[in-house]
Amino acid sequence: MKLRRVGMAAGAIAIVSAMALTGCAPANDSAGGGGNATAIITANSSEPQNPLIPTNTNEVGGGKILDSIFAGLVYYDGKGAPHNDVAESITTKDNITFTVKIKPGLKFTNGDPVDADSFVTAWKYGALASNAQLSSYFFEDIEGFSYDADTELTGLNVVDPTTFTIKLTSALADFPLRLGYSAFFPLPKSAWTDLAAFGENPSGNGPYMLAGKGAWKHNEKIDLVVNPEYTGDRKAKNGGLSFVFYQSQDAAYADLLGGNLDVLDAIPNSAFATFQSDLGNRAVNQPAAIFQSFTIPERLAHFSGEEGNLRRKALSMSINRKEITSVIFEGTRTPASDFTSPVIAGWTDKLKGAEVLAYNPDEAKKLWAQADAIAPWTGQFQIAYNADGGHQGWVDAVINSIKNTLGIDAAGAPYPTFKEARTLITKREIQTPFRTGWQADYPGLFNFLGPLYATNAGSNDGDYSNPAFDALLKKGSTESDLAKANAEFQKAQEILLQDLPVIPLWYSNVTGGYGTAVSNVQFGWNSVPLYYEITKK
Repeated sequence: MKLRRVGMAAGAIAIVSAMALTGCAPANDSAGGGGNATAIITANSSEPQNPLIPTNTNEVGGGKILDSIFAGLVYYDGKGAPHNDVAESITTKDNITFTVKIKPGLKFTNGDPVDADSFVTAWKYGALASNAQLSSYFFEDIEGFSYDADTELTGLNVVDPTTFTIKLTSALADFPLRLGYSAFFPLPKSAWTDLAAFGENPSGNGPYMLAGKGAWKHNEKIDLVVNPEYTGDRKAKNGGLSFVFYQSQDAAYADLLGGNLDVLDAIPNSAFATFQSDLGNRAVNQPAAIFQSFTIPERLAHFSGEEGNLRRKALSMSINRKEITSVIFEGTRTPASDFTSPVIAGWTDKLKGAEVLAYNPDEAKKLWAQADAIAPWTGQFQIAYNADGGHQGWVDAVINSIKNTLGIDAAGAPYPTFKEARTLITKREIQTPFRTGWQADYPGLFNFLGPLYATNAGSNDGDYSNPAFDALLKKGSTESDLAKANAEFQKAQEILLQDLPVIPLWYSNVTGGYGTAVSNVQFGWNSVPLYYEITKK
């Protein structure tokens, strides 16, 4: 997620400017007066799926922490505009070879230098096939990458302690825009002594650091304090953060109302009708780069080949998205017409084949009957979800819409925690369709497509693969003109509308709020609060 581009080629600058977003909430000063520089800000989150290794974290709970304790080459501000963080400059003449200059004198919290090697070594580790990192996909465009063998990223070369080069396999004008994502964070030299232990107590280089040994109390909270050595633009205006891992959104909301939580970025379904009157000008309801869906892997019975394609389309057309977003979400969601987000430059609702996302019960029944003619349906249709994320209401509504339209047995399949559900999904052990969604890593259409649906991509939970889709992604990525790039990405989406590797549901607003003791609360383009800006009485 992160850049102030210094010395960039003109084509890349054009893409960065066009991709910058609008629509973030203005900072609010409801608490009034100056902030207490030692005050701890309490915020909701979820237990990270894995130890805090940047290349192996691709979910929001871990991402919030990593973005707070690490600094990448670049970062994104509240509107999605990129700025340099660790990078002094990122330059290129051909969008194939990039030269990165690092600001001198930077250190990790354990004293190790933040240098060229700390980036190159971390990236090379993240790319090795045998390390099976969830975000390895982000390195596939660097020369030397392989999904099948432990080949070295020959495209990475250290020039001197503060300079390294990146050589890609082909021109990618938007590559620098990706460099703020957590997969591209550096790691200190000491991490390699025992990476597993490091992941439990990481030393970063960002605006915050862990509050000593035992700061991470699993399934309860993690406490961060200000990193006094951080000199970047994200300098903290408070004394630290305490991310509380709630078992339900209702519990978090109750704590917000009771004055026991400062910032909440997920209003529970039960409060959609009242939260804006409950919180007044401390309520947040704004567009964000968030897409919701559910995934049906082809490996499941009845969902491969022609039969599976017919059933996917039937299921999609049996869901009354307009009614669900109106009744369940009180207008805080918008029915999806593609696989990305309306707040991203290049979005369109005019894609060929998008009618498969419209409620059409008669056509849904027809398609389901055609699938039954190939192989009669058996069993119960389920959608798995994490019970700690406030998803039961909409899952039940989607299930009822499917049952009422198709006349089949269907039900939700809850798992107690996000971590438990995600572990089964990433290990390919889950035996039902499951809830999925995407909160953007950086502000570009490609980010909603490549990581989720490209062959072998790290977040491709359904193992979807279509060479024609991959080719269009690659073609779009090599375009130096943003409009031309997005045109190819839109063509790629039209293939997705035919194959439906996931069933798009809706785009999400970020709905949240904050307490009376805090000020300067701003929710960013990707729905995450800018924690370092928050002040507290």
